[in-house]
Amino acid sequence: MTAEWYVLIEEDTRRTERADGVELRLHRWTLVATHRIDGDEARAAAVAEDAALHHVPEVLARHARPGDQPERHAFRTQDGAWVVLVRQRHRDCHIRVTTARLVHSREEKEAPPKSLKEKFRSALEGPPPVPDPWTPPRDA
Repeated sequence: MTAEWYVLIEEDTRRTERADGVELRLHRWTLVATHRIDGDEARAAAVAEDAALHHVPEVLARHARPGDQPERHAFRTQDGAWVVLVRQRHRDCHIRVTTARLVHSREEKEAPPKSLKEKFRSALEGPPPVPDPWTPPRDA
């Protein structure tokens, strides 16, 4: 496989829900963009810097007006990732921009549908056992 470089953008997404008269602000890190970069690691780093300095998170973009420029504090971590604090009109959020090299990719593969006989058998016998979780291989 050739070296395919990407710029990954993660955002602190939030959703407000109400339960029993209480307002809950739910935060979650979400991978919002993966951009394939034509070029090497240095090109990916340059694109990541541009994204860190210009990407506007969705939570701010939906309230922005033409010409708005949010306050931005961009920090470069020791490993080369960018952590950016963005503020606008009493709203703030943060994003993380990183570069990554794709090292593995596999397409989804679905099992064939069960026959009528297998459906009846599973109804009588119950669900199959859950597969064991992944564990590191033992040293040989």
